Amino acid sequence: MFLDYWRKFLDDRERLFWFLHTLGWVGFAIVYYIGSLLHDMRGLWIFIIILNSIAGWLLTLPLRYVFRFAWSLVLWKMFALVAVSGYVIAMLWTVAKNLHYWEIYKHGFRPDEWYLYLSNSVDSFFLVMCWTGLYFGIKNYQMLQKEKQNALKATAMAHQAQIKMLRYQLNPHFLFNTLNAISTLILMKDYSLAGGMVSRLSDFLRYSLDKDPIKKVPLEQEMHALKLYLDIEKVRFDTRLHVEWDVEDDSKKALVPSLILQPLIENAIKYAISKIEQGGNILISAKTFGRRLMLSVSDNGPGAEIIDGQLHRTNGVGLKNIKERLSALYAGKYQFKIEPNEPTGIVVNITIPFESADRK
Repeated sequence: MFLDYWRKFLDDRERLFWFLHTLGWVGFAIVYYIGSLLHDMRGLWIFIIILNSIAGWLLTLPLRYVFRFAWSLVLWKMFALVAVSGYVIAMLWTVAKNLHYWEIYKHGFRPDEWYLYLSNSVDSFFLVMCWTGLYFGIKNYQMLQKEKQNALKATAMAHQAQIKMLRYQLNPHFLFNTLNAISTLILMKDYSLAGGMVSRLSDFLRYSLDKDPIKKVPLEQEMHALKLYLDIEKVRFDTRLHVEWDVEDDSKKALVPSLILQPLIENAIKYAISKIEQGGNILISAKTFGRRLMLSVSDNGPGAEIIDGQLHRTNGVGLKNIKERLSALYAGKYQFKIEPNEPTGIVVNITIPFESADRK
């Protein structure tokens, strides 16, 4: 709670200025007092130190507004205005300090010449320039932090846009394949099956569009979406499509990118089930191992050429889309590998960090 308050305090530039401005002059008073201990000064000197600090606190306030204007000028004009205004304030502060010293500490002492009121103005100018340096230093730091935050925000927005693009890329790809199957059924005058596919397609797309592409979903919800999709495909393949689930209870609470497995199942149906006259099997597996979640989709189809753990295919967007989404979401903390299945077919393995939905 304290850290949250402190962050809000640091983000409030107005309050931060008054805090640092006051703290700086309090620090000046403390250092001034410690330095006076080297000399045998009367107790009244503490009052003089307080008056000098208050005068410095008040006189340097206008510099803040002068420097704001100077910030918009070209470099040489900015330096000139900062130097001139700083020296003017230093002279006024010098006069105030000498008045305090002579009128109060020296009981109304008057110097012989008026210009003596400006004595030690160089020392005052040095202190004012220290205040100036701190002001510009903190302002530069704040600007750099703001630019850094803006850059991080822009990067995050671009990252989210990329994830959304990759996620939504699946919809037209899947929709095209499904509508193509529906049109085939209509041409074959199998209106009953076509109507069933349209109904199931509606349910699946409603689920798909309701989910935020940026957010991950529990594997239980992903399984629900996959079952909606498989209901569509079972209309096409009927008893030729057999699906098995091997999902551990602990894995059901794991967070996964929405519809990350659907392209794998679609590929298995397209390149395995549809190639076998009597149909085939698809096994969907999810297991946890330590702080890792291992997902796999395997089939018993004719298989394919696999090179370095990847399918040797030039067409299709499904597998490429998955790899790009995993890379965007998990950087180097994921594995995506394709292997031959025994005795036939292929198995696609995905390993990602285990994130529990219960901790959200």
